[in-house]
Amino acid sequence: MIDYLLRKLRARDEIADLEELALGRLAGEIRDYPADKTVIQEGEPLDFSSLLLEGMMCRYKDLRDGGRQISAIHVPGDFLDLHSFTLKRLDHNVMAMTRCKVVLVPHERLKAMTEEEPHLTRLFWFSTNLDAAMHREWELSLGRRSAIARVAHLFCELQARLEIVGLAEEAGYDFKFTQTEIAECVGLTSVHVNRVLRQLRERRLVEFRGGRVTMLDRAGLERIAEFRPAYLYLDRRPI
Repeated sequence: MIDYLLRKLRARDEIADLEELALGRLAGEIRDYPADKTVIQEGEPLDFSSLLLEGMMCRYKDLRDGGRQISAIHVPGDFLDLHSFTLKRLDHNVMAMTRCKVVLVPHERLKAMTEEEPHLTRLFWFSTNLDAAMHREWELSLGRRSAIARVAHLFCELQARLEIVGLAEEAGYDFKFTQTEIAECVGLTSVHVNRVLRQLRERRLVEFRGGRVTMLDRAGLERIAEFRPAYLYLDRRPI
């Protein structure tokens, strides 16, 4: 059940057998959600955090005119709202972008873990710091990167993150977002995203078709994106 979480954590540090058992004891109720389902509402009181087991989810905020900004994409092995352990509510919404399965982790179990498992506590703290690092990179895209670099950077980041948990191949990965949803990630119109995707395809860098990203020239795509994966902290070192 927690295989993807373990892969994500073990990419950065060692997990002892007893710690793996402790992580397994965190698991509570399992829930399935259809695509396009908002699973956590902004301001909703929370006494659990959710770990994504299957599918992709996003964090987003809405404007009165219906405009939506996606501020993060979550892949299997990610906690959707680990920070709700201390905040007890979210200032944004969380939505299933595809069919998803999550496991709920009651905050009482997280509290017990922080008191009994200091190393796991540090690893979870690291996870929230990693979320913040990715938010800063997304902010840079929205504020300063060109349109083509924004989309290229999104594709590069997801390739790296999905590789960690074994859900991407060298040739690409499944990404069942629409062009409109990509536009909501990168702060562009869907028309502009369509134009950018055509440019990336014509340059033989990447192709997005049929819910799949195909890497045609990964090095070239990373150059356009100015993708430097240091912010993902992929180096393995004790925490």
